[in-house]
Amino acid sequence: MKAHDGMYIDGAWRPAFGRDTIDVVNPADEQVIGRVPAGTAEDVDAAVQAARAALPAWAATPPARRAERLGALRDVLAARLEEIAETVTAELGSPPEFSRNVQAGLPIAVAGTYAELAADFAFEEKVGNSVVYHEPVGVVGAITPWNYPLHQIVAKVAPALAAGCTVVLKPAEDTPLTAQLFAEAVHEAGVPAGVFQLVTGLGPVAGQALAGHEGVDLVSFTGSTAVGRQIGATAGAAVKKVALELGGKSANVILPSADLARAVNVGVANVMANSGQTCSAWTRMLVHRDQYEEAVALAATAADKYGDRIGPLVSARQQARVRGYIDQGVAQGARLVAGGPAAPRERGYYVRPTVFADVTPEMTIAQEEIFGPVLSILRYEDEADALRIANGTVYGLAGAVWAGGDAEAAAFARGLETGQVDINGGRFNPRAPFGGYKQSGVGRELGVHGLAEYLQTKSLQFKEG
Repeated sequence: MKAHDGMYIDGAWRPAFGRDTIDVVNPADEQVIGRVPAGTAEDVDAAVQAARAALPAWAATPPARRAERLGALRDVLAARLEEIAETVTAELGSPPEFSRNVQAGLPIAVAGTYAELAADFAFEEKVGNSVVYHEPVGVVGAITPWNYPLHQIVAKVAPALAAGCTVVLKPAEDTPLTAQLFAEAVHEAGVPAGVFQLVTGLGPVAGQALAGHEGVDLVSFTGSTAVGRQIGATAGAAVKKVALELGGKSANVILPSADLARAVNVGVANVMANSGQTCSAWTRMLVHRDQYEEAVALAATAADKYGDRIGPLVSARQQARVRGYIDQGVAQGARLVAGGPAAPRERGYYVRPTVFADVTPEMTIAQEEIFGPVLSILRYEDEADALRIANGTVYGLAGAVWAGGDAEAAAFARGLETGQVDINGGRFNPRAPFGGYKQSGVGRELGVHGLAEYLQTKSLQFKEG
């Protein structure tokens, strides 16, 4: 894989303003595999100016033609699936099969949904004596994380383009090579110059400059709640629209009537996917006291099977963070039944699949997002207690409920303060809205609800309906 040494601005790769670079490290062997430019405020300004210049023509482009470009983008991404998967594996550490099926496959599917939505969405509607227009919000500053590098880009850029917006993307500094591949795909798909820009760089420099730029109309950010607060404050000072997809501490509630073995095994698999680096992971498993020890034994056995199957964490910094949380769990009295803080390999940023029992709701590992392969199992007395524990964090992104029937599980799920709940192992739906309650964010991604984030509404009133 070859890293570009410039920024993609106005339809071409251009030299960066500064000379500083960022090393891209393979987390499996700690080797540098590429370098990209560390963008400056000047790079961001050039990108925003290009996006503003391209906005009128792209906003005026008929939705059907925008849909054609999105369809072409989906096709280019599909043709380069193996290259994308290899790149994600190299810079993030995802196992090859996961990279192909999820890291590359999911965003290709999402791009396809927005090609269809751009063609079918009612950008104009009649309401009584009014005509309501859904118009692009303008220039979008998209700031994306490293854990699902292509999916998070597509989940922002595709609906923005479908809406008629132009975009400046600042990807995470840990996984910029995937973002460069996406820029190549945008170019190959024939998206007009200036509609999409890519600026690589550090969050406190390029990201902050993008969030605060007066030429940006909407900031869409995915990442930690702490950084989301900063982004929101910066954007709010300029009365900019924001969409924030932030942290999670999702509960996997297993009711007594559920198939316990299936619920536990699927729950462990959910936490271990992508080495636990998933904001919607069900990192708290809630089990009735009468089934608690059986569930703990099942979870410990399941976690041990993942020892050689999960990849490394993205960086040494993330590895140290996760191991620190494991140490905290032990220090606060949780019972370690699988894994632990010891490094499983001499090289690479690996962490052992870890399961804690005897976790109480007030413990740090039950309250804070760890972002690693660490599961906390909590016991509850009855359904009211389970609901109290499940809702007892500042987060509300996702979750799961298991019961003997879907109706019972859904009835419990309606009480959860969270944006998305899987019922008895329900499949992920790329057309359903994704986003959180409370400090898990503002706004929604995916499907028609994701498209709506990039639109503003105008109504014209007439004398007669």
